[in-house]
Amino acid sequence: MARYRYTARTSQGKRVTEVLEAASEREAMAAIASSGKILLSLEQTTARVKQANSSTGLFQRKVKLDAIVILCRQMYSLTKAGVPLLRAIKGLTDSTADPMLKEALHSVGSELSNGRPLSSAMRDHPRVFSDLFVSLIQVGENTGRLDDAMLQLAEYYEQEIETRRRIKSALRYPSFVLTVIIGAIAFLNVKVVPQFVGMFEKFGSDLPLPTKILMATSSFFVNYWWLIVISTVCSFLGWQVWKNTEKGRVSWDRFKIRLPIVGTLLNRALMSRFSRTFALMLRAGVPLNTALQMSGEALDNHFLAGEVDKMKGAIESGMNLSSVTANSKLFTPLVHQMIQVGEETGQIDNLLLEASEFYDREVDYDLKTLSARIEPILLIVVAGMVLILALGIFLPMWNMLDLIRGG
Repeated sequence: MARYRYTARTSQGKRVTEVLEAASEREAMAAIASSGKILLSLEQTTARVKQANSSTGLFQRKVKLDAIVILCRQMYSLTKAGVPLLRAIKGLTDSTADPMLKEALHSVGSELSNGRPLSSAMRDHPRVFSDLFVSLIQVGENTGRLDDAMLQLAEYYEQEIETRRRIKSALRYPSFVLTVIIGAIAFLNVKVVPQFVGMFEKFGSDLPLPTKILMATSSFFVNYWWLIVISTVCSFLGWQVWKNTEKGRVSWDRFKIRLPIVGTLLNRALMSRFSRTFALMLRAGVPLNTALQMSGEALDNHFLAGEVDKMKGAIESGMNLSSVTANSKLFTPLVHQMIQVGEETGQIDNLLLEASEFYDREVDYDLKTLSARIEPILLIVVAGMVLILALGIFLPMWNMLDLIRGG
């Protein structure tokens, strides 16, 4: 029995990459067709590959982008210096510190020694080398410019790391403040408010509404904390299960880019990634429909990837790129005009890179002003919490003083 690695699409449109055993290529194709999948590519392999969608893979971590950048930079230097490919891969296998990447490189080296191309060997490890990565390597092999492909990948992933770093840095302060607010609310309800409950109950008269709300909330926290913990854990697990469904992934990704303040920033960052990836694929000579498909998958957003897939279908039906981008409503008018001009001049890749730089500048500005826009909302939340606490505690105390003075 031979082993065949194939890429296909399920009836729901999901792209899967798996390995199966069959007596011949014809039997492998028949088995894939009988499962209801649409075959995209099929090749024989001898590598022991873990299926990308297996249950064990759900909890398997991904290789950090930093390790991929170092790999690309080292491969660029080695190939440019004329070092044989197999020797370069073996040297990188010994020097890399990431266990998952080391294992993948060791397998790639073994396949290279058996005569397989680099891109074909890397395709057996989809959790390490993305479709974008493998496609550019394949283009580099076919054109004899593997060093240029490695340099382009290094620059692409470096830009990706920088964008992620800036977004995390901008969200660090609001996340910290929200965490402190949640902790303060829990502490007040468990430790502070119960100290006043006994005194307020002895007071005897009707208590103000803010005080009743504080006492009820504190009582629920103290007596039913276990229910809060269980409901929180169940809600989180249920959300994770829902998010892993096809409908859940699309809905969650659509919700993220429509969030107030943060959604616009995230959408522009994703559009920058799409424009940069699309330009990179076109510059490498990848066909337009394939470049669109891979650029959509590189977005890591199922809602936007579905919109890009619709663009791909429109192009395959005969529409030109500028008309498709105008109808997709994903791009700003400026970017649409740049694509239209690029299509007329034959420089779509250059103008897409300019579009990516435009989005990067917009993201940079949004990140610089993000804290200033979120701070008023956080101040309102803190002020509301302090107001309720102050009214709930001090109003009955003022009533007690009035009674003492009047008594």
